[in-house]
Amino acid sequence: RQKATLSSRKQIAELLAEVPLFARCTKRALATIARHAEVASFEGGQDLVIEGNKGDAFFVLLEGGCTITKGSKKLGDVEPGGYFGELALLDPAPRSATITTTTPSTVAVLGPRMFRTLVREYPDLAEGLLSGLAAQLRAARAN
Repeated sequence: RQKATLSSRKQIAELLAEVPLFARCTKRALATIARHAEVASFEGGQDLVIEGNKGDAFFVLLEGGCTITKGSKKLGDVEPGGYFGELALLDPAPRSATITTTTPSTVAVLGPRMFRTLVREYPDLAEGLLSGLAAQLRAARAN
């Protein structure tokens, strides 16, 4: 894995703003997260997340494509700009599905250790995350 480049950091920050968990974070906080994300490339056919395994990272798909399966059933696809695994940053519960690259793909990855460090070092980030999480809970309860 490599650190994000300047252009990919801007793209990652913009994509993070679309993730409900991060939606209420400041632009500065999003830029900080993007700066600490790692960028990794994978060939087609590689599992990024395996159903039942402990959640250990959050992914944003920058290029390529992925498919989501649960057991033998296909649930959908992930297109560039899509994300998955954000709850693994808060809770390492078993993954609910398998996500496999369908083409050569590039992802931004944020692990829980870096996430916890960022939350400790940037209180405004923690405030934005809590606000985003509260909005998600309200929306879930309304449905």
